[in-house]
Parts: sequence; C-alpha cells; structure tokens
Amino acid sequence: MNRRNFLKRGLFVSGAVWLSGKRAVRAASQKSKVVIAQNSQVLAQQQVRGDVLLSLLDNAMQSYFDCDHPVRAWQKVARTGEVIGLKINCLSGAGPTHHELVEAIVERLQQAGIKPYNIIIWDRLNKDLEDCKFKINYRGKGVKCFGNDAVGFYPELQVFGQAGSLVSRIVTDLCDGIINIALLRDHSIAGISVALKNMFGAIHNPNKYHLNAGDPFIADVNAFPMIRSKIRLHIVDALEGQYHGGPAFMPQWRWPFAGIMLSQDPVAIDAVAWQIIEQKRKEKGVPPLKQENREPRYIFTAVDAEHRLGHFDKNKIETVHI
Repeated sequence: MNRRNFLKRGLFVSGAVWLSGKRAVRAASQKSKVVIAQNSQVLAQQQVRGDVLLSLLDNAMQSYFDCDHPVRAWQKVARTGEVIGLKINCLSGAGPTHHELVEAIVERLQQAGIKPYNIIIWDRLNKDLEDCKFKINYRGKGVKCFGNDAVGFYPELQVFGQAGSLVSRIVTDLCDGIINIALLRDHSIAGISVALKNMFGAIHNPNKYHLNAGDPFIADVNAFPMIRSKIRLHIVDALEGQYHGGPAFMPQWRWPFAGIMLSQDPVAIDAVAWQIIEQKRKEKGVPPLKQENREPRYIFTAVDAEHRLGHFDKNKIETVHI
C-alpha cells in the first residue's frame, strides 16, 4: 500500500513534506554524549509523578543540546511540518514504556511546532499497544497510534550484512523522523534490550535474528539505511530497570532507577546502559552476562568499520549525570 492509497483510506492525514533518505540529526562533537537524568522523587508509591518526569526530560534535553529552553532543544530534533514517530516498547505486556514519558514527549513536540496529527505512537502490533493501554487511533483527531500490522511493510527487502528484512511502512513511508524510546532491560538471549534492540520492532522477522546473542543481526538491522537515516534521538525509559529475566516483565528483578537517558548515538547509550545493568547484577549477586553466554557482543559489532553506528570506547563517550 503506497502513501497515496494510505491517505485515501483515511488512516492518516498530514500536512507534512515527505522526504526520502533524510540524514538523521547527529551530535556535532567528536565524542558521543549520553545524558542521564535522575530524581528519586519521580516515583512515589509506584506511581509516576508527571511534573517531576517532565522536568527530568527538560533538563536532559537542555543539557544534551546545550539550550536554555526545552522547546529550543526539541526544535533541533524535529521541524515544523514533519511527521515524527515515537517507537515505544510494549512487548512484555506489563512494564512497557511509561505513558507519562510518552505524554511528556508529545507535549514538548507540539510546543516545538509538530501538529498532534503529525505524531505517531507505534510498535509492532495493535494488540501489543492495546494490551499496554495505548489507545489505537487511525483517523481520529489528535495523536495517531497504531502498529506495523495496520499499515504493513515496505515491499523491498532491506539487506545489510547477515540480515534481510522488510521494514515497517511507518518508518519508510509515514515518518520523516523517529524518536526511539527504549527500556532499560535485561534480555534472556541478547543480554540487554535497550536502544539497538528496540528497532527489531520495525522489521517483519525479528525472531529470526536471536541466534548467537543477536550478533551481528542487531547491528545489521540498525544499519539498514531506511532505519538509520530516520532516527533522530534515542531516549531510554529508565524509571524502572530490569537486571535479569527480561524481556518478560519480572518484578522480582526490577529496581527504581528513577531516571531517563538520552543520546543520538545508539551504541554509546547501549554501552552505558549495559554498565548500569551489570552493576546492578553485581550488587544483587547475579553473574555477569558473559558468564551466562549472553554478553551483548552486537554492541562491539555496531562500531566496526562496516557498521559505524556509534562509539563504544569509553574515551569517546561523554556521560553527563544531572
């Protein structure tokens, strides 16, 4: 289904200018920056305080983009007239991307000039979204919300390295830019499931690529031009982390990290997230991921000369705590 037919069916209305092959926004510095914003007050009796969360997000964005106002920071991510997709994660059912974080991002995007009907909240399936209490909205007013199954996949196979996949039309046809909203989470096969792994939700055959702890497949999928050219920003929902038993929701292995992380470098943010998870595993007496044969080696692959997806070397990553 091409964009014209999609519009004729009334599933999406937009005044945006549609561009192909647009380069994603990149940090100007030679180093990759990762901002970690934490506030213990953001969680109160297992409830998210929206005002504190919005402040965390604002502080992180202003720090990352060196701006004196959060709206100016968001204007470096998205421009008026563009269609912006928010890739969330609802795979585990319980413990998905927090609604409050999505709402805060939507609020700031609108203040930055993005019309509500030009924002798409999305994940793999409508059912996944519905199970996590996200309201499906194809043609109604306001922010759109639907899964890949609502629009299908671009018919041309994307190939990089050992991965070959169809990419969601949400990425290829509907959005000018993507904000990748991942979780701080352990993964029973791939080691961790943070920014890089979250983009498995954009392809038709993710189950095919879990061999060898996801290496090199996770790096390969993120190197698809149709994906890497669209992602503007990676935000990690780290209000609660999970250091073992993932990706399924396992409350006995979760802890209140009470923060968010963001970067434009998916490798750097995954590297920092990996350290955080390993540290928590050590505190809890759980073996390191390497001992369980699920070290996320795809992160090493993502920095090689073929992929060049970001930095892993700690000397090339500036981690800012606020």
